Amino acid sequence: MQTKPRYAVFGHPIAHSRSPEIHLAFALQEQVHISYDKILLPIEGFSQGVAAEIQAGLQGANVTVPFKLDACEFADELSVRAQLAGAVNTLVVRDDGSVYGDNSDGLGLMNDIEKQYGVSLQDLSVLVVGAGGAVRGILQPLLERNPKAVSVANRTVSKAQELAHILDIEALSLQDASLRQFDIIINGTSSGLSDQAPDLALAAFEQCQLAYDMVYGAKPTAFMDLARQGGAKQAADGLGMLVGQAAVSYQWWRGFQPQTESVLQSLRASLCSKA
Repeated sequence: MQTKPRYAVFGHPIAHSRSPEIHLAFALQEQVHISYDKILLPIEGFSQGVAAEIQAGLQGANVTVPFKLDACEFADELSVRAQLAGAVNTLVVRDDGSVYGDNSDGLGLMNDIEKQYGVSLQDLSVLVVGAGGAVRGILQPLLERNPKAVSVANRTVSKAQELAHILDIEALSLQDASLRQFDIIINGTSSGLSDQAPDLALAAFEQCQLAYDMVYGAKPTAFMDLARQGGAKQAADGLGMLVGQAAVSYQWWRGFQPQTESVLQSLRASLCSKA
């Protein structure tokens, strides 16, 4: 009896993850049967836990907080994206048993901005708020879109400066960013998880075509509300990024490119029904 191809998502916590329903929906599109599990690993037990699952037949995995840095160290080989991000959210187990690490977060975000919201990033000025792992994962794909300028702003300016130095972009304090105007503003902080917004002035959004919060929820985030008050033409949350990065992971594993629109609509409806 042939076993189903097996995939998983690793995290701590992990119960909240929507990854299984997303990937099983992609498998339905491909007309195949796969197994996809949520696996809770102990904080200090990532490498041992993943190695055991690979030994048991795991073919690929998604990695969520707090293990993206651990996954970077675990992989035998890293993509350029993952190297620049210093973080891995997708593991691909090759036929020879070696593990390839990549980061699909930025590609998922770019696809959502371009396809869902119809915004081309070329020649636009972009502000990214935050300087943590989430932001590191999106900057290289963002820069590949050839924006006019990319600035990183953070509450702790030294962290923004460190990241800006690596990628040769501009670092700003939140106060300085508030004195400027940008075409695109992306919130890569976790402030939305506590229903707060980064400390940006309303004036920063006056010329904003799209304000994008990388977190998502059943209702508009505090950042989205702030952006709309400031005059942003569009405000979006990160649900499309979640589905988009999952689609990229799925394609890396299986060579099949899923369609994201129906899955995104289903997830959105599910979120709203629980609001």
